Amino acid sequence: MSDERHPPVTAYFPAARLRRAAFIGVLCAGLAVTGTGCGEDPDEGTNGVGKLSADKIEAKAKAAATEADSVHLSGTLVSGGKSFTLDMRLKADGGTGEVKSNDDTFQLLRVGEQLYLKASAAFWGQSDSAGKLGDKFVKVPEGDPSYKQFRGFTDMDVLLDGLLGLEGKLAKGSYTKVGHTRAVQVTADAGKGGKLSVSLEGTPYPLLMERAGGAGRVELAEWGKTFPLEAPAQDQTVDYGSQLPTTKDQSGSPAPAPSKGTGQGANPTTP
Repeated sequence: MSDERHPPVTAYFPAARLRRAAFIGVLCAGLAVTGTGCGEDPDEGTNGVGKLSADKIEAKAKAAATEADSVHLSGTLVSGGKSFTLDMRLKADGGTGEVKSNDDTFQLLRVGEQLYLKASAAFWGQSDSAGKLGDKFVKVPEGDPSYKQFRGFTDMDVLLDGLLGLEGKLAKGSYTKVGHTRAVQVTADAGKGGKLSVSLEGTPYPLLMERAGGAGRVELAEWGKTFPLEAPAQDQTVDYGSQLPTTKDQSGSPAPAPSKGTGQGANPTTP
């Protein structure tokens, strides 16, 4: 005969089990957000790149970038103690977009080998033509020093080779998101040598590059997306022949874009 004041302990077991099951369910739901634990596979539904070593992930990202027809780059670059903001759409035969420094804003357009530059009147300084060029594209002759300096910003191969450079021992980082796209990070020297986020969805394109030493942060998007690339209308173009008008500072040179084959390129360089 049981004591009503002390019912059998077994009477509480079902409730205890239910509470424990509910707690575990909530715990697993929380862990699932980060893609870990409780039977969840963080690589489910991905392209499988996250299962590879850091070296192989970087190699696949670089291969994907090399094979792409076009890309949209946006973000900041730091070189020579100066910070530059870029927003460029690039493909094999040219590019278009904007590069900003603390002093100037440049609109760049390259169609084939012909480069066009639009800059503020202040950029042209004391030249007689300064007041006429603020809203015009100026054809940049290939023999002018500015051609090589500005062209780097419109060259897909040069920019990608310069940006996608990790320096030091590679390690696979955490899973993350760049925008709405799942990605896996590759870090160099615990992040001091740069961080690269690679897409876990579809083709393993590079999505975000954080350069070593705080030298910039650039997003890479719209891989393979077509965009128009045409020379400006004739009435919006000025051609000075073999040499550009004198700019405000002949000692200055256009903004540093990553040079081909380097992770911390310092040339070409912006007024």
